[in-house]
Amino acid sequence: MRRRQPPAVPPVPFSPAAARAHRAGLGLTPEQVVEGMAAHGVRLVPAHVLGWEGGELRPAEEEFIALARALWCPPAQLMGVRPARLRDFRVARELGQENAARRIGMPLPHYQRAEATDRWDGDEEQTHALARVLGLTLRELVAVTGRRDELDQRLRQCVDGRWQAQVRAIGRIVPVHEEDLAAVLAVLQNENQVSSHWGAGSWGSPAPAARHSAGREQPLDERFWELLGRRDTEIPV
Repeated sequence: MRRRQPPAVPPVPFSPAAARAHRAGLGLTPEQVVEGMAAHGVRLVPAHVLGWEGGELRPAEEEFIALARALWCPPAQLMGVRPARLRDFRVARELGQENAARRIGMPLPHYQRAEATDRWDGDEEQTHALARVLGLTLRELVAVTGRRDELDQRLRQCVDGRWQAQVRAIGRIVPVHEEDLAAVLAVLQNENQVSSHWGAGSWGSPAPAARHSAGREQPLDERFWELLGRRDTEIPV
């Protein structure tokens, strides 16, 4: 039986125009760039630099990090887009997989699987460390760990039922203090209950979550992030 191959991971995002602009801004030749990369352990020829800048080639992960160091710029600036995957955020911090896994406190194979599948199964402590090590905001953390849908389902359960039953589950997705989550979820449920009663003809005024913007209600998850952003969380929203 043929062994199933792991899914191919797309190359690191790379902007040829950004690489050309940074090199030109420093007044460096391709030869000088490869000399700078060699100082960081990556030995290539000037044709590689020209191939990257022309879009014919794409740098591998180690090459990408060495190029950013040789051009004295944050790796994210060479991506041309905001990091969107766990791997991209790691590379933007100039970390290899082994180093990242060690700092997060996770076995290397587990971390590698998370990058390959875009699914995260770390515990609360590891999730908190992931955000700290990769410099993620809470929104970015939820996105790169593949937990957006789960968060949305949990928030809907808070509105429809008892929010107290969801605090710990949501805390595993969004690593903030329980008292902050409790305060936000209580407001979220109260607003939606008031909104429902008001919409049915009861007295009172519409709560903020029920106010319309361009004819649409504010999405539940957006209201959650808005409320959480008002709290003094250790990891920024």
